[in-house]
Amino acid sequence: MDRNDRAVTAFAMLGHAMFHTYELVIPIFVVIWLERFSTTAAFLGTVVGASYALIGVGALPSGLLADRVSSKRLILACLLGMGAAFALVAVAPSVAVLAVGLLLWGAAASLYHPAGLALLSRGTKARGTAFAYHGAAGNVGVATGPLLAAVMLAFVGWRTVAALLLVPVVLAAAVGWRLEFDETAGSAARDADGTATEREQPRSLAAFVASSRRLFTVGFTLVFATGILYGVYYRATFTFLPEILADLSLFDPVALGGRSFEPSQYVYSGLLLVGGVGQYVGGKLVDRARLETVLLGGYAALAAVALAFVPSTNAGLAPLLVVGGALGFLTFMIAPINQEAISAYTPADARGLSFGYSYTAIFGVGAVGSSLAGFVLTRSTPTVLFVVVAACAAVAALIGGTLRRRSGRRSPDGVTADD
Repeated sequence: MDRNDRAVTAFAMLGHAMFHTYELVIPIFVVIWLERFSTTAAFLGTVVGASYALIGVGALPSGLLADRVSSKRLILACLLGMGAAFALVAVAPSVAVLAVGLLLWGAAASLYHPAGLALLSRGTKARGTAFAYHGAAGNVGVATGPLLAAVMLAFVGWRTVAALLLVPVVLAAAVGWRLEFDETAGSAARDADGTATEREQPRSLAAFVASSRRLFTVGFTLVFATGILYGVYYRATFTFLPEILADLSLFDPVALGGRSFEPSQYVYSGLLLVGGVGQYVGGKLVDRARLETVLLGGYAALAAVALAFVPSTNAGLAPLLVVGGALGFLTFMIAPINQEAISAYTPADARGLSFGYSYTAIFGVGAVGSSLAGFVLTRSTPTVLFVVVAACAAVAALIGGTLRRRSGRRSPDGVTADD
């Protein structure tokens, strides 16, 4: 990687780490908000789900905007917008104001992935290495954000913790502002080598519709469906997981040094940390094994671990940690497998649009999982919730099996012969 590659990658890494820090800190706060604002899991789940949904709803327009506006400016706007939204969350006097803050956070967060991925794609020459570092930075946010929040909550109130989250995002924005780089250096180098594959994005509604019709082959439509199912599984499982763990007698608060610690929050953070390892393993698997087989096996394993989760909570600490660790590992392992499936079932010159649609499926439609989890937990039990998410994974496994049967007809450009 040259100097420009390093600067572009460092900037994108800052944004990615901040995005995931906020994204997975929210479930830590959900436990507290349920008590402080005297609201129901159904209502709060709907609010959090709507916030997450805005990330997906904004994916397509943000992607189109990233083709017209500097990605650096968009990412800086994303960082400052997320910080401002959490400033409102920190002082929210009512659940209505809290909801406004969370929705503003979702709208600001929707800018990141289209702009960040476009920046890496166009700005770096060593694109594969850049994406690898970018993913690692996201894992840092996934693992450390909730853990740091859990530690701070033992010493200060949730409003103070929410306010303190402004510090890293403002620092990231300040550092990012000072970084200088060429946003098109990678594309220019590939053009010079005659190896460019980027295609000008649709500039009119008619062109956008035509490109979308071309993209949605049978194969990609099935992959798109797995994205929706994965998003529902992910949100339904993790939005209220800290609350589910906190209700277990195994994780009653522990008094230490005059402070009260919530073991459930640290277990939740540990599951996310294991997820980082899962992402690495998933990426390696698709390089070494048949994609469709890995997709089928991964989702089948997700269904099995979901069904095993509630029984493990009654079997003791060790079984719960094993099953919980497997849940975190497998859930995040699927992410790079899904990304490879998107690439495999789309033509090279339609990758940008395909990822825009896929993020809409995972983050947008999949955010229904947060609301679904809230309603199920309000009206029923965690057992029912995990049966529902297991069903989502089982359907995705069936789709993986269908893709496996069809994969012999898939040509190198990602389009099956009868699509």
